[in-house]
Amino acid sequence: MSALDRLSETIFARKTADPESSWTAKLLAKGPEKCAEKFGEEAIEAIIEAVKGDRARLTSEAADVIYHLLVMLASRDVSLGDVLAELERREGVSGIAEKAAR
Repeated sequence: MSALDRLSETIFARKTADPESSWTAKLLAKGPEKCAEKFGEEAIEAIIEAVKGDRARLTSEAADVIYHLLVMLASRDVSLGDVLAELERREGVSGIAEKAAR
């Protein structure tokens, strides 16, 4: 099991945790809109670091983006497995063709 799988499972487990005992539970308790807002904030921070060219800071911000993406997905009961299945469905399909099919 990868670190990403473990993180995803932990986030889903925190959905029922006490918000006073877990940052993830606290964020999830605030609802999907707040989770989406936090994801957006972290994405912007990653963009800033990508533009600056600071590899270490970009790596750190990218980790935050992935965490907050998983939290946002969990807030809407979308699992990492669901996303991976969609990626597998798209595998081998041209990005141009996939986008045209939407």
